[in-house]
Amino acid sequence: MEWYKKALQNYVVFTGRAHRTEYWMFILIHILILLGIGLVERTLGLGNFLSGLYSLVLFIPLISAAVRRLHDTGRTGWWYLLMLIPVIGTIIIIIMLALDSEPGANEYGPNPKGLNPPD
Repeated sequence: MEWYKKALQNYVVFTGRAHRTEYWMFILIHILILLGIGLVERTLGLGNFLSGLYSLVLFIPLISAAVRRLHDTGRTGWWYLLMLIPVIGTIIIIIMLALDSEPGANEYGPNPKGLNPPD
């Protein structure tokens, strides 16, 4: 949950780097919360209002986390625009986001693997 809070605290930070654990834990918790909200909506017959609102609120934090993750692999955040290409673009971005960090410092900052994870 600390990774999720860290990503939300950096919700408009498009600079720096985010290592794989930070990004993928944020995505995992996001999906679990979204599934929980969906279950509540289905049980109470609310439609998709709450999940839509949650997705809208987390739209920018999801993009900023992905951009920082791309920076960690040595790529510019503009690569994220490949998501606009149906299927193939998404697959390419998922592969890029799953790659290991660029060793040492790069133009986007120091390697986050050397930094302590949140408590």
